[in-house]
Amino acid sequence: MSEVPDARCGSRSPLPPFFAKEGEPTDYVMAVTGSNGVVQALLTDLYQITMAYAYWKSGKMNEPAVFDLYFRKNPFQGEFTIFAGLEECVKLLQTFHFSESDVAYLKTVLPPTTDPGFFTYLRTLSAKDITLSAIPEGDVVFPKVPLITVMGPLAVAQLLETPLLNLVNYASLVATNAARFRLAAGPEKLLLEFGLRRAQGPDGGLSASRYCYLGGFDGSSNVLAGKMFGIPVKGTHAHAYVTSFVSLDEIIDRMLTTSDGQREEDFVTLCKKYSLELAEVLGK
Repeated sequence: MSEVPDARCGSRSPLPPFFAKEGEPTDYVMAVTGSNGVVQALLTDLYQITMAYAYWKSGKMNEPAVFDLYFRKNPFQGEFTIFAGLEECVKLLQTFHFSESDVAYLKTVLPPTTDPGFFTYLRTLSAKDITLSAIPEGDVVFPKVPLITVMGPLAVAQLLETPLLNLVNYASLVATNAARFRLAAGPEKLLLEFGLRRAQGPDGGLSASRYCYLGGFDGSSNVLAGKMFGIPVKGTHAHAYVTSFVSLDEIIDRMLTTSDGQREEDFVTLCKKYSLELAEVLGK
């Protein structure tokens, strides 16, 4: 989280609408899958794996541990933060495990002297003995107050640290920024998120759309985010659409019905009228 750094690492927030594939029970999809398939046990730093190995070798892997996830300062030099990302954290715990291919890959990464019993141990791991307690998602939070507390076997709690931080940091940053926009615009203005084309890849784009909505925006241009999270989708048109018409004579349907449905107006005439009025205001 670029401006909410240094977060350290059971309640659940209500799950937002999620659209299952045709014929698939919605509650099943919501229960066992996250919104992103890359959120899994290997989405972690290598040192988490090597620390887990050290715990296992020393017989400490099942010792009870408590990890608190918190941050040290609010983003944007502000006075508050919006906590976000909790639902994805819960989904991570529901599906946390190392697959056979995960273990096979780790055998190529860890030193050849690694005890083979450790890989057998990894295959048995899950988050079934982990208890997660948290502040409700979407709440206003403040520095040095734990957002999430993870309790359970030391090795598993350690392995969860990096992915939990990843899921909370960016989500909270985006939600906080959105809330600041909402406060600046006031409660009546329509706020729409149109950032997909400039987002940090598809994952960043989906997360930004989702957490802008959580932070107070009214909708997004992101169609996939609309399907996955029930966000209202909105849009205008591109410059390419305008420039595809080279003459006003190409406009076939000139008449538009007003929003109240009471009358029709000539669209081209209105555009010419407001163009002249704007030119006077802009001094052109």
